[in-house]
Amino acid sequence: MIVINRIALEFRNFLVGGGGVLLLFGIGLMIYNKILSSSSNPSCISLANGIVLVEKEMVIIPSGKFMMRDQANKLQVTFTKPYYMGKYEITQEKWEALMGNNPSDTKGAKLPVTDVSWTDCQEFIKSLNAKTNGGYRLPTEAEWEYACRAGTSTAYSYGDSLTKSDANINGDRIKAAGSYLPNAFGLYDMHGNVWEWCNDWHGALHDGEATHPKGPATGERRVLRGGSFYSNVSIAHSSFRNYLTPSHRYVNNGFRLARTL
Repeated sequence: MIVINRIALEFRNFLVGGGGVLLLFGIGLMIYNKILSSSSNPSCISLANGIVLVEKEMVIIPSGKFMMRDQANKLQVTFTKPYYMGKYEITQEKWEALMGNNPSDTKGAKLPVTDVSWTDCQEFIKSLNAKTNGGYRLPTEAEWEYACRAGTSTAYSYGDSLTKSDANINGDRIKAAGSYLPNAFGLYDMHGNVWEWCNDWHGALHDGEATHPKGPATGERRVLRGGSFYSNVSIAHSSFRNYLTPSHRYVNNGFRLARTL
């Protein structure tokens, strides 16, 4: 009891002698750093809210036709029925709500999730489908380009030119989903910001016609579309095709969802 009283007395003297100011300053600094840290990291949204956000941000893409091109070939693609595409790239808050982690190199709740492989995307989709009525998936390459073009036949959904005021290109940092104007279908960031994984294996296009094409049955690399914040304008072209192994992760790779109507 005598020892406890002595400790209490010494602590009181520490406070009275000015040490209390230092102690309170230290506690305040800890609280400030905690607030600062939480503000720079994705906010914690519930699983239910994450699912609601995903569901409400799906946009109906109408049926129609377009010409899919690469350097040598043209494929006339027809969609006889509409489908859904995500209005935005999947953000970090949605990923974290479903997966309980955040792999992104640059953190921010409204930033697209990055550093995700094609295989990682499948795990997210599997979890989402298990908690909803299902049907979510990555878009096919043809679905992605058709949705990107939004009825245009120009180089970009905004015309034959694209500037930094139209999309997050030629830059050095990722930006929040929806930072630029949408295309005519109401989809944001189809050019730039992050590369978007598609479901297809990469393969050569062939001249001809196809309805709801799905790409090769097998392959070594999966398709990505849209370019990223690193990309120059030519790479953000509506028809530019990129491809990587399904396990590849990088700071400018993300995705958006599709869903069968």
